[in-house]
Amino acid sequence: MPRITEASREARRAEIVAAARRCFSRDGFHQTSMQEIAQEAQLSAGASYRYFSSKDEIILEIAGDAFRVIFEPVTQLLDTADSPTVADLVAVSVDPVGRDLTTDAAGQQVPVDELLRCAVQAWGELLRNADLRRQAVDGFEQVRRRMADVLRHGQAAGTVPSGLDPERGTRVVMALVHGFVLQRVAFGLDDPEGFINDVRAALADAGVLRPPQP
Repeated sequence: MPRITEASREARRAEIVAAARRCFSRDGFHQTSMQEIAQEAQLSAGASYRYFSSKDEIILEIAGDAFRVIFEPVTQLLDTADSPTVADLVAVSVDPVGRDLTTDAAGQQVPVDELLRCAVQAWGELLRNADLRRQAVDGFEQVRRRMADVLRHGQAAGTVPSGLDPERGTRVVMALVHGFVLQRVAFGLDDPEGFINDVRAALADAGVLRPPQP
């Protein structure tokens, strides 16, 4: 039997993940069996176990990719901008999850709704899956700490009000992003531009967003 190369192994893993994501977005994590994932990927019933030890391992990979799509733009902004406002952080997070398509970890284009449906289910999984919760908390805290540092720089630059607590301000940003994702998946919110405009108006009215200086 020919030796399986690392490239072909990764390609097959990506096919299984994509098949599982389609199944999970349609039927849910716990209503989908490994056999159904194999059928979706056009593999034999036991073939998936050559690449993943369990369905939970696939869920972990898909959830990590979903969280990456949501928060990677924030980390990129934090790397390039010295003093973004709170609304800037929300806007850069909502933009990719407001589109029709995104790119998964394997570099393939996938429907955003497919990935976000898995993200919303993953939040529920945090209550029962310790590994997923640990992964999510670690990622959340890394982004939140960096975001708090950027808000402090914004305060020094005058783009973020001095009365805003940077640690709590990060949770406001996270709550707005999570809220948009949930409303898109569950309630059909499909106007990211309008959402961002309203976020800016609401934050300005509350004194959380400083108007541009002349």
